[in-house]
Amino acid sequence: MSTTIRGIDLLRDSSLNKSTAFTDTEKQTLGIVGLLPDVTESIETQFSRVMLQLETKTTDLDRFIYLMSLLETNETLFYHTLMSDPARFLEIVYDPTIAEACLKFDQIFRRPRGMYLSITRKGHIKNVLRNWPVKDVRFICVTTGGRILGLGDIGANGMGIPIGKLQLYTAAAGVPPQGLLPIMLDAGTNNETYLQDPLYLGVRQRRPATEELYAFVDEFVDAVQEVFPNCCLHFEDWNGIDAVNLLARYRHKVSCYNDDIQGTASVTLAGLINALKITGGQLKEQRILFVGAGSAGTGLANLIVSALVDQGVAIDDARKQIRLFDSHGLVVSGRTDLAAHKLPFAHKLPPTKPFNHLDPATEYPILLGAIVDFKPTILIGTSTIGKLFSREIVEGMSALNARPIIFAMSNPTQKHECVPEDAYAWSKGTAIYAGGVQFPPVHFEGWTFLPSQANNLYVFPAVGMAIYATKAKRVTDAMFIEAANAVADQVTPDQLKLGMLYPPQSNILEVEIQTAARVAKLVFDAGLARVNRPKDMVAFIRGHVYKPEYAAELGVETAAD
Repeated sequence: MSTTIRGIDLLRDSSLNKSTAFTDTEKQTLGIVGLLPDVTESIETQFSRVMLQLETKTTDLDRFIYLMSLLETNETLFYHTLMSDPARFLEIVYDPTIAEACLKFDQIFRRPRGMYLSITRKGHIKNVLRNWPVKDVRFICVTTGGRILGLGDIGANGMGIPIGKLQLYTAAAGVPPQGLLPIMLDAGTNNETYLQDPLYLGVRQRRPATEELYAFVDEFVDAVQEVFPNCCLHFEDWNGIDAVNLLARYRHKVSCYNDDIQGTASVTLAGLINALKITGGQLKEQRILFVGAGSAGTGLANLIVSALVDQGVAIDDARKQIRLFDSHGLVVSGRTDLAAHKLPFAHKLPPTKPFNHLDPATEYPILLGAIVDFKPTILIGTSTIGKLFSREIVEGMSALNARPIIFAMSNPTQKHECVPEDAYAWSKGTAIYAGGVQFPPVHFEGWTFLPSQANNLYVFPAVGMAIYATKAKRVTDAMFIEAANAVADQVTPDQLKLGMLYPPQSNILEVEIQTAARVAKLVFDAGLARVNRPKDMVAFIRGHVYKPEYAAELGVETAAD
């Protein structure tokens, strides 16, 4: 491998810097003799030093800040660290630590990463994108910071999310980091706290009207097609209605997907597939109640409908198996305030008050009344209301089901509808539980349960690797359904007995490779690939996996090169 960069500039390039691992020959050739200690260390020795420094940190936020500093100086060592123990490090660089990091993003900011495209540059987005030094960008993860996790509108502070998401592409599925670009599409914020914060890094104006925002996004999407023609757009943490509308606007025109809609749906579907292996039921036999009808809830509902249709269920019958609550009450056909994406699930039922209100007739929560009426076998929370699934709710589900399936999906932890300790205790150990973050084992009456994390991490990096390897022209729901089945298939019967609905994260790279191979096969079958079909799909995926290793010898690129 050769480079035109020499001297101190080389050491400042995190993608090329080996730090103390440069050989003496490299130091001489590259003009860095004396700029480093006069040793040549292995990456394992460097990793030992990283671990020693991490041990001195007292909080996960401090560890996050240290690892981001490592990324800024030595990209290879950063990914070597993450991929050495994914179960340990991914929760530091992403969920749940990323929530605190985003809230304090303007305070812990040190060095820009990715691109910041503000609405003040409208009309010039194409030229701004050309400032990015990498010309073959394969994935852009883009947000407006309008609905970050369960934190709401935090504007430009939400940049931590696309940065972190793209790190998971590499750490979990081995997608090479060079072609990944995080972008903050800064259209302002309605968060008064940040508008008045002297350290705030974003545009100090309120968010524009929908028409103006969509025109800005249109320009951005069109510019990406010209500047980065092989790029897939990953939309992340947009306002719910915008997330739905913009996915519908572009999904049949360009290569794109929305992880909050399709990724969340896929990983939840994977969990349901395995939960039903425990109960012995089939998906077409279930009644599913969603508490929360935003982009995540309706996205999952639609993916379940697609999966049921694939199994031969009529679409209208599939939708009848699903009911949704939003913040104004049960989604029913008599309501005039429903957004378009909720209408397919608006059944002919009496209207109700919001799910967290009490029924004046019974003094029980409205949600409990809906459970008694609908008799759901599956309860899924995407409400971002902490502790919403109270003892009454869990006991109500348990009274109707020998093994109630309860998924509390909201993030961060304080937004969880129910924590696993309560779900197991209130159901007397019968609940099949999944949450949005990883919880420690729960011990209950002599049993040990391993609560599952319905983390998009299992899906979007694998789908990303499949898209990367095949250069897929479009991204389809079928790819996410296949990913769900592939993830579910990798959980063993013994793991299911412990309550595990997803494979261990300690082996996440192999899980993602197997999942990516299944999705890649579907891409080829659908005629969406832009490369030749391989004979061995798993070997094909492995051949694209990034390895966090230093180049054997780094030399100087000559004019002839």
